[in-house]
Amino acid sequence: MSVATDRKEFLSFITQQDCEVTEAHWGHHDWCCKPEMTGTKNLILVRVTMPPGRGHQFHYHPAREEIIYLLDGLGEQWVGRKKKILKPGETAFIPKKVVHGIYNSSKKPVTFLAILSPATARGPFLIDVYNDKPWRDLRAPFEYV
Repeated sequence: MSVATDRKEFLSFITQQDCEVTEAHWGHHDWCCKPEMTGTKNLILVRVTMPPGRGHQFHYHPAREEIIYLLDGLGEQWVGRKKKILKPGETAFIPKKVVHGIYNSSKKPVTFLAILSPATARGPFLIDVYNDKPWRDLRAPFEYV
């Protein structure tokens, strides 16, 4: 039995070739799950590879929660004013509106998954605060290349 539908055909299985690739100041992004690909309203999944010396400086998501899951390397993860060096297999949970950042202060690339929810929300995706107090005093901001 088939069900008639007029909805767009979305992906159920996502291969490396299906991921949307983008480059940001802090690293290479493979977007593996987002509304345009899967029709999701609840989940975004992006795999980020961050070169040494780079970082996604202090920012927050006004309407999204986030999970960072380390795959490879070491990530200097901040959640609020707390800092932890994440190792492969470790996770950070970031509630919405909580300032956070991830930095690669090692000499090797770091790769992590960022999972955000909901996928669709009103307002900006993120707000940078790395030049604002107290964040600039916790970790000196740097110019993105």
